[in-house]
Amino acid sequence: MRKFLGAYYRLLRILLTVLMAVLIVPVAMQILSRYTGIIPRFIWTEEIARFCFVWIILIGAMIAVRDGTHFDVDVLPHSSNPLVELIMKLIGHTAVFAVALTFMIYGYDFAILGSRQHSEIAGLPMLSIYIAWPIAGVTWAMFLIERIWDLIRDYRAGSAHGAG
Repeated sequence: MRKFLGAYYRLLRILLTVLMAVLIVPVAMQILSRYTGIIPRFIWTEEIARFCFVWIILIGAMIAVRDGTHFDVDVLPHSSNPLVELIMKLIGHTAVFAVALTFMIYGYDFAILGSRQHSEIAGLPMLSIYIAWPIAGVTWAMFLIERIWDLIRDYRAGSAHGAG
């Protein structure tokens, strides 16, 4: 499973890079058409930029959950006791897991709604954007399970050597 998650993580990083590059094209076209008149004004560029932006945000959040940089806020005080520290980290991960479940459950309904709609300008299926929410929820859940597994493994390894 760890190999799958590692490969999936690398794919997400590549997708994020590609989407950032793709986002530059419609935004540059908007700027050039608005301020120079070199190219005609295209209305589809705003919609494509919005789609890319939503995916960039959610993929960035997925990557950040695996890195432990997105929802990791120091709300609870740190402890010198490894068990207390483990419990506090598990509380934080459980809260994020609740958000992931919310994204999965309600994101599924959101995606179903999007499967019946098309964007106004480009005519793209809205499912292509609405599906990002349940995918984010599933991804966060998978990465959180991996992080929780690692926390417990590290705690046990420390306890086995007299650290806890």
